[in-house]
Amino acid sequence: MSSEFWSPIKLSLEIASVSVVFVFLFGIFAARFMARRNFFGKTAVETLLTLPLVLPPTVVGFLLIVIFGINSPIGRLIEHVFGSPLIFSWWAAVIAATVVAFPLMYQSAKTGFLSIDPGAEEAARVDGANEWKVFLYVTLPLSAKTLITGLILSFARALGEFGATLMFAGNLPGKTQTAPTAIYVALESGNMQSAWLWVIAMAGISFLMLLSTSLLKQ
Repeated sequence: MSSEFWSPIKLSLEIASVSVVFVFLFGIFAARFMARRNFFGKTAVETLLTLPLVLPPTVVGFLLIVIFGINSPIGRLIEHVFGSPLIFSWWAAVIAATVVAFPLMYQSAKTGFLSIDPGAEEAARVDGANEWKVFLYVTLPLSAKTLITGLILSFARALGEFGATLMFAGNLPGKTQTAPTAIYVALESGNMQSAWLWVIAMAGISFLMLLSTSLLKQ
């Protein structure tokens, strides 16, 4: 198969891989904080953190343009510092994938943290472990399965992101054209053969990821 076929798949895998690094780090930090803290407005904050899960992707894309577009203060600052706008770039695709995948990691991590017996963490503190060691040697191992599940589901969500990516990052071949956007373009142009090949490839990858989450639960 030609490089034109593999390029969108390769880009999708690269973008999803980078985005889940941010999703994992921010997700477990936010989940740990929300699972162990009570404060005024907690419900509103938690709703905000999971909002991208239910918002239409085009709404997410629109909000990203408003926040990071060339007419926004943040967008102008980024263009001034890096010499080019963030919108319609590879990193724009990463940000779009990160935003839509974040709630899955957050929810999985929070579920895992809440399932841990607080006594296990407290016993480690009594033995002299600081908060970092408690988190590293007690919290993470005890919630490993849910964290891995969240990571896989987040990767799958980032891999299949379409609406927010198309609006915020565009559809530039070799730069921001992911497999989902390539399928859309192929379908619009009547190139059913290429569309089917991309669909089969993405379906196969997604199937393997979902299968791995099922095996983790056994």
